[in-house]
Amino acid sequence: MTHEMTYEILAEGLGFPEGPMAMGDGSVLLVEIKRGALTRVWNGKTEVVAHIGGGPNGAALGPDGAVYICNNGGFEWHELHGHDVPGNAAADYETGRIERVDLAAGKVERVYDSVNGERLSGPNDIVFDRSGAFWFTDLGKWRPRAKERGGLYYAKPDGNLIKEISYGSLGLNGVGLSPDERVVYAAETDTGKLWAYDIVGAGEVAPRALGAPARHVYTAPGHVFFDSLAVEAGGNICVATIINGGITTITPDGVGAHVPFPDFLVTNICFGGADMMDAYITLSGTGKLVKTRWPRPGLKLNFAA
Repeated sequence: MTHEMTYEILAEGLGFPEGPMAMGDGSVLLVEIKRGALTRVWNGKTEVVAHIGGGPNGAALGPDGAVYICNNGGFEWHELHGHDVPGNAAADYETGRIERVDLAAGKVERVYDSVNGERLSGPNDIVFDRSGAFWFTDLGKWRPRAKERGGLYYAKPDGNLIKEISYGSLGLNGVGLSPDERVVYAAETDTGKLWAYDIVGAGEVAPRALGAPARHVYTAPGHVFFDSLAVEAGGNICVATIINGGITTITPDGVGAHVPFPDFLVTNICFGGADMMDAYITLSGTGKLVKTRWPRPGLKLNFAA
């Protein structure tokens, strides 16, 4: 599985799309980071559901039917060979945060912006477990001559519990749960590594090995950045990649295979359709949402519409 897959373009002209969510009515909700919006793509058109502001990034449907968003606080933007490229913290950056969007009303409210007295830096991706709590990553934030690190967090959507699970990584990005919810996977952007945190209780993970944030699963060959991810029903982890734009599918025991897509900033994948074999992929540099048929079904998320 190394050839480029055929696909159809569902939307273009988007402002760095991310966080796709396949909805039961056939639409796809996604965020536009550059536009600061939550947007619905449906029948060849796009409509803004809510104006978020900052940098809405990963997104997921919660147990209450609302969309929970990792807001990175905003980027400075650059153009490179016709692609939108995010850079340092935006000039008006204040903090990263977790936000809740009421889809019916379009109302946006802040749920968390700090943990243990420390502000969230750049929340990036989010996944809900069966209990209705969620895991999320914080990418950190680039400054002109420094980088804030990030980590993995666990929280409840009611705003009453947030825990720092791990801190100090070089940009944790994609996050996902194994089908049995015994492992939370996190993709580290700067190193091109996939880490596995073994879950031993609610918001509790096994002790880490010396010198590692978690259990190592895979390292991408060559100079590759990892972005967001989705998990297949059979347990494989599908990581969107930057520079060698595409999707790298990784088995739980660390065997990887890459499928290229024509954008060096492929940022996310989600699954939908009756058989869960429709894959929706964000080609963010060129502002496109595309759809392809995946060779295996994706894992149905706990609170998918």
